[in-house]
Amino acid sequence: MATKLKEQYLKGFLSPEDFDAIAAQAVAAHQTLCKRTGRGNDFLGWLDLPAEYDRDEFCRIQMAAQKIRRDSDLLVVIGIGGSYLGARAVIELLGSPLYNSLAKDSPQIYFAGNNMSSSQLCQLLSLCEGKRVSVNVISKSGTTTEPAIAFRVFREYLEHRYGKQEAQKRIYCTTDRSRGTLHDLAVREGYERFVIPDDVGGRYSVLTPVGLLPIAVSGGDIQALMDGAATAREELSAPDFGGNSCIRYAAIRNLFYRKGRKAEMLVSYDPSFSMMAEWYKQLFGESEGKEHKGLLPTAATFSTDLHSLGQFIQEGSPILFETIVDLGEPAEEFILPKEEENFDGLNFLAGWKLSEVNRKAMEGTALAHRSGGVPSVVLELPQVNAFETGYFIYFMEMACAASGYLLGINPFDQPGVEAYKKNMFALLGKPGYEELRQQLEAQL
Repeated sequence: MATKLKEQYLKGFLSPEDFDAIAAQAVAAHQTLCKRTGRGNDFLGWLDLPAEYDRDEFCRIQMAAQKIRRDSDLLVVIGIGGSYLGARAVIELLGSPLYNSLAKDSPQIYFAGNNMSSSQLCQLLSLCEGKRVSVNVISKSGTTTEPAIAFRVFREYLEHRYGKQEAQKRIYCTTDRSRGTLHDLAVREGYERFVIPDDVGGRYSVLTPVGLLPIAVSGGDIQALMDGAATAREELSAPDFGGNSCIRYAAIRNLFYRKGRKAEMLVSYDPSFSMMAEWYKQLFGESEGKEHKGLLPTAATFSTDLHSLGQFIQEGSPILFETIVDLGEPAEEFILPKEEENFDGLNFLAGWKLSEVNRKAMEGTALAHRSGGVPSVVLELPQVNAFETGYFIYFMEMACAASGYLLGINPFDQPGVEAYKKNMFALLGKPGYEELRQQLEAQL
């Protein structure tokens, strides 16, 4: 397996008897997923996607990415939640959080439509001035408020700047196959369209055109990404509690939940993983947070966050456990120099690789947290590349779904997210919400 599970920091927290007690349940949850017999099974298109994706559309994605790389200096990706988190996470993991500053042969990529900040929208428009711009709008319906507002603005911007005919060549729509506001507009205006599969929910969509087009524009190897996911699909399908790390990780999460832990903190020791942690938070939070159940998915980047959260983790309320993502060998290495005066007392590190110092920080922190009553489980990626990233994405998606079935909930719906939308529409005066508006205004 590419993504390896390591349990050396769990000693004293989980016993062999704990694993024996949950093993059959965990395997059954995994088989419920693989056999498509559980709740929400009409949203399991992602399970076979790495092997059965549309090859013709995949080629069109690669061609569109090449065109954008040739004729654009800046790509605006418009989407919210799963419509942008996965793409941004992969771009920053395979490239850098400083991607836009370092991009030379690739367009800069900015993400819009994931908030309603007027300042940020205006700042992004100012960044477009003097640059060749294309837009990829991602929405199944086309009416989700945040991306709909952003697309309205950038569509008008492109048409005003380039004229309608040229703007039509610079707008790429990733949307429903056959219906919806955005689909109908794209057909009418002649925008190039890519399909969000009906049976793949947003938080599971990074390996569809939703994520693949922006990743390809950044120069990411989307073929290797899909190959890694396909390998994960093959290797993680076995109903083997001892040998399938994905099943075992789902079981570990649920064991800690049953023992009263309230939160999982996904920890990495490299800033390039920070957006992948944001993707994880939506994947698990939206999948498991139902019926007053589920672990709160949180994240931290160490050693940075040890200087803000380390005290609480070490000696605060014992509410969490850690999942450490070990990224293995870095893409680039730095050797620490010797300083003649040794003014900072760090000459004992001269000649060390900075990645080795980082690893000792990881090991020392995990041991300290274990002594403080905080268990850690490790997910190891041997290298950071497109193949390993594709494997990790599929691993986490499968673990999330199996974990949800272990909880006894439907991992694929999200009824709770509609509550805020109804209130927002009512307060904005959307037609049909008049009675609710009066009720809400009386509470303000």
